[in-house]
Amino acid sequence: MRYAIRHITRFDYEEAAGFARCNLRLCPILWSGQELEDYALLVEPGGRTAPARAQAGLANVTRLVVDRPEKTLTIESRATVRVERPIPFASPNDPTLADIRAMVAQVQDAGPASPVSYLFPSAHVPIVPEIAAWCAEDLADDRGILDAAIALARRIQRDFAFDPTATLVDTPPAEAFAKRGGVCQDFAQIMLSGLRGAGLPAAYCSGYLRTLPPPGQERLVGADATHAWVLVWAGPVLGWVGVDPTNGIWMAEDHVVMAIGRDYADIAPIDGVVLGSGAQTMQVSVDVEPLPVG
Repeated sequence: MRYAIRHITRFDYEEAAGFARCNLRLCPILWSGQELEDYALLVEPGGRTAPARAQAGLANVTRLVVDRPEKTLTIESRATVRVERPIPFASPNDPTLADIRAMVAQVQDAGPASPVSYLFPSAHVPIVPEIAAWCAEDLADDRGILDAAIALARRIQRDFAFDPTATLVDTPPAEAFAKRGGVCQDFAQIMLSGLRGAGLPAAYCSGYLRTLPPPGQERLVGADATHAWVLVWAGPVLGWVGVDPTNGIWMAEDHVVMAIGRDYADIAPIDGVVLGSGAQTMQVSVDVEPLPVG
C-alpha cells in the first residue's frame, strides 16, 4: 500500500499569542515494513523550524518557534508512505511469555528501540492491580507471545465500548478501565498496563489507520484521525509486533507508524508552550488517501 497523509492542526487564539514554542512529531519514522517517500511541513502564517532530538521514544521531532503576535496558527504535514507489512500469525514455535521474560532479562541495550525501555511503568501508564488481574486471564506463562497478545487485544475490543465522550486525553487507564469505555488511546494504555504488569515489554504506538467507507459511499476527506495501538516485543527473532486493541487486529498494511514511546506524553503529535491571554481552540483534520502502487 501507498498512502498520501495530510495532517492539519489549526489553533485560534482569542487574543493574539505573543510567543509559541512547540515540538512537532508529525513525520512518520523509519520502521519495519514502511518507507517514507516524501515529507513536507507547512506553517502559516510562519515560524522558525529546526530538527530537535527526541527526549524519549522513537520520533522525528521538529522544533517550531513563533515569536511574533498571531491570532491563528496552522500546522500542516504532508507525507507519502509506502507500507509493505504482512499480517503476523501465531505459531506453536513462538516464544512463550515465560521465555520473553527470560530473554528481556538478558538484554544489555537500553536505547529507544530496546525492550528494556518499555518494560516498566511510565508516568501515564502505571501498573494498576485491577487491570493486571483482568489481563492475566490471557497471559498464562506457557502461552505463545503472539497468541496471548492477539487474544488480549480481541478481549479489549469485545468488552470495551468505543465512546469518545467517556474520556479525555489525560484520563488515567484505571478510570477508562472502570468505565469500560473510551477511545484508542485508552485501550492502548489499558493493554500496556496489563502487559507491563505481567513483566512483558510493550510500547505505545501512534500513527494513522486507513479507514474504509461503507459500501457504495465515497471516502470523506479529512474524516480520519490519528490512531494508537500497542507494540509487543516477541523476542530477538520476531522483534516488535503490532497489535490494535481498538479493532482487535494485527498491525499490518492499514497502519502507518508515526512515533513510538512509553506512553502518549512521549510522542504527542504537538506539544509545547504558548504565551498569551484568552481562550484557545484547536481543530484537527487527518486524511489518509490510498495511492496507486508504482
